[in-house]
Amino acid sequence: MRVGGCTISFTMEGYARKAVSQNRALKHRAIAMFRSVIATPVGPLQLGVDDDGVLLEILLPNRRHAGTSQSGTSAARAGARAAARQLDEYFARKRRVFELPLDPRGSPFEVRVWRRLSEIPYGATTTYGAIAKEFGLENGARAVGRANGLNPIPIVIPCHRVIGANGALVGFGGGLPLKQTLLELEGALLPL
Repeated sequence: MRVGGCTISFTMEGYARKAVSQNRALKHRAIAMFRSVIATPVGPLQLGVDDDGVLLEILLPNRRHAGTSQSGTSAARAGARAAARQLDEYFARKRRVFELPLDPRGSPFEVRVWRRLSEIPYGATTTYGAIAKEFGLENGARAVGRANGLNPIPIVIPCHRVIGANGALVGFGGGLPLKQTLLELEGALLPL
């Protein structure tokens, strides 16, 4: 998928071909993951990539980190280095879009929401209700918010760019101060 000059690959393990019950089984199966921790201005982020170097998750500073991996395929190590480099560029305000292979695992609805999040431009925001309305879901803001909160690759899939209907900062797994910091970094909010 091409979004704002960025190629984001959502490898969905054949979600279109499998029943919902099979999707749930895929979501919970064990995956070999290479983990590394990077220092950022907002605290340590733990990156999880698969053996092919595809980014599977980012754990924010307030999440329990599983520790780093001492080994991994060369593709996994290269994938982690690429993600770390692009995140460093993002925090230095030198990168507005990410060009990384991603494999966010979730239900078809969650993946649909995450794809939509990836379309929100740097420096812009939208609301949970606006996304629900785009999906044709009357009163679907909470469902969108729940999927948003389950985003396994925050920052790269910019769930922090979704705000409340009244413009308030609400619901971010990394905490509202981090959400505010990210939006200020992007120029979507004026610093307080």
